[in-house]
Amino acid sequence: MSVEQKIREKLAAAFAPTQLEVTNESHLHAGHRGSPGTGESHFRVLIVSPAFAGKSRLERHRLVNATLAAELAGTVHALALSTHAPGEKLPLRASGS
Repeated sequence: MSVEQKIREKLAAAFAPTQLEVTNESHLHAGHRGSPGTGESHFRVLIVSPAFAGKSRLERHRLVNATLAAELAGTVHALALSTHAPGEKLPLRASGS
């Protein structure tokens, strides 16, 4: 199973999100210092879940990081998070994303 799929499955199981996007951005970092060159090291996650209601951004990120602790301790070098509760305004995405 790919790292992307593991991330997707763990987040889905832990947070029952209404929206979940996991984007592998490793190709954008190929050759950069600290990049392991595995093709599965840099990810961007957008997750919307009722579990985040009433929690600060820091609390939300801590919950996600704890859920993905094994991946963060191993193959994942960078994880960009956008965490939201239902009804919160989502960030604008660049066209083509």
